[in-house]
Amino acid sequence: MNKYRTVYCGLVDESYIGSEVKIAGWIANIRDHGGVIFLDIRDEKGVVQIVSNDSKMFDGLTKESSVTVKGTVRKRSIDDYNDHISTGTIEILVDSIDVLGKAPNELPFEVVTSTNVSEDIRLKYRYLDLRNDKVRSNINLRAKVLKFLRNKMDSLDFTEVQTPIITASSPEGARDFIIPSRKFHGKFYALPQAPQVFKEILMVSGFDKYYQIAPCFRDEDQRSDRTLEFYQLDFEMSFVDEEDVYKVGEDIFYDTFTTFSNKLVSPKPFRRISYKDSMLKYGTDKPDLRNPLEIIDVSNIFIKSDFKPFKGACVRAIKVDDIGDKPNSWFNELVDYANSIGMPGIGYLTLLDGTFKGPIDKFLTDEDRENLIKMSNLKTNGVLFFIADKNVRVASKYAGMIRTELGRKLDLIDPNKFEFCIINDFPMFEYNEEEEKYEFCHNPFSMPKGGIDALSSNIEDVLAHQFDFVCNGNEMASGAVRNHDLESLKKAFSIVGYSKDVLETKFSSLYNAFKYGVPPHAGMAPGIDRIIMLLKDEPNLREVQAFPMSVSGYDAMMGCPSEVDEKQLREVHIKIR
Repeated sequence: MNKYRTVYCGLVDESYIGSEVKIAGWIANIRDHGGVIFLDIRDEKGVVQIVSNDSKMFDGLTKESSVTVKGTVRKRSIDDYNDHISTGTIEILVDSIDVLGKAPNELPFEVVTSTNVSEDIRLKYRYLDLRNDKVRSNINLRAKVLKFLRNKMDSLDFTEVQTPIITASSPEGARDFIIPSRKFHGKFYALPQAPQVFKEILMVSGFDKYYQIAPCFRDEDQRSDRTLEFYQLDFEMSFVDEEDVYKVGEDIFYDTFTTFSNKLVSPKPFRRISYKDSMLKYGTDKPDLRNPLEIIDVSNIFIKSDFKPFKGACVRAIKVDDIGDKPNSWFNELVDYANSIGMPGIGYLTLLDGTFKGPIDKFLTDEDRENLIKMSNLKTNGVLFFIADKNVRVASKYAGMIRTELGRKLDLIDPNKFEFCIINDFPMFEYNEEEEKYEFCHNPFSMPKGGIDALSSNIEDVLAHQFDFVCNGNEMASGAVRNHDLESLKKAFSIVGYSKDVLETKFSSLYNAFKYGVPPHAGMAPGIDRIIMLLKDEPNLREVQAFPMSVSGYDAMMGCPSEVDEKQLREVHIKIR
């Protein structure tokens, strides 16, 4: 009979004192204190210290080797307590140690400090990087959040349905990953950008509420908040309106963030902001509401101005109180930042004792000064910053970036808050000046406000039943009331250049299904990776994915993408050009 009790390293506590135990894990550290050898052994549950006076027992051991240890648990001397680990009051006196898998003497990096190593090296040796407590905790939290979300959706009476990973290519906005077919010469499958078509067909099929944790694939350049493969909580409901989806979305986000974070979460219902107001006040459709600064439009004041940069331009202003006494160097840093993002410069005026100070002041009339103070509610020692451009979109973008930089420089953004809002009333269409045509501003399957009749009016005035959930400057989910009317769909697609034939060909399944009693339906898709990223205060999505590719889209661990042999190419009728 085996006299040793098997236990996890991190679960050995004082209740085991005097017991003979068996542990298994990886060697996290080796220390030689004059012939007394100490090892830290790590497993999934934590770290425990083992000790031996027989240095020969540890000959040839290397860090990160996997081992099994048998020994007797004893209490440490009070002077040797380690308050940083749960097992810090005990240690294991070794009877035997066996190497199960030996690691080399030279490691590519120290596991405990792997997050300080370049990302390319970390991802090449991801199996070592994942041994780091911080990295592994991200993946463990992800598992807990996924379990929580599934339980949440089940409690709301949603049915989980898995939709296909291999499907048809469709023009949904992003670039598809395509898969050549072996059996169908010259034809291709695609990986889904999202389960959009399938979830709408499920609504036609009579499912009342659907959800899944859905993988999505988009062949686009990666950024901190976008990867080639990502996951979303995809859900759809029949016979509902926009407010019904808002309520479910608010429940999901509020309950998730209050469960997994101690930060202050904005209460339900979340603030609603129209796209138009968001672009004006914050210069973006994903505003960080922790920043109290708002942008105002002062273009009308400068219509007749002699100041060329403002004359006939869109002029936006940002008021900041009580910073008029900042040194010139502080303002020069902001000017340098403006130049770094492509602005020709940034103007500003300081109000001191009822008088404006600054180079722009000489171009103002008394009426201009009065109007600026009235519009901005500027007080003594306050500063007005000006952003101008002939193009309204450019002016909005730059104003938003300056607002964010001011919030950072003035330390206005509370890191201990999650501020949610819902951006709605997106334009249905936007004009692409380069290609000289209209495109869908957001989801092509959204219902236009006013239905098909709205599509016969001024295209630029048409709004969509489209919305985003936003938190701390991040788009967390996108959703919409779907356009379930075939005539309206045909009209909308014709506006962006797709004929009825294209609609029937590219979206044949949806087009045909909608002929069979389609119900009104709506839904949204919270981003799983972004939820974890915010909960863990990580800088990018790759930090919360188990096996991400590098920012360039290369997987150094798997050697992917890789070449395939000529036989494989011939089987799928492909020739490399």
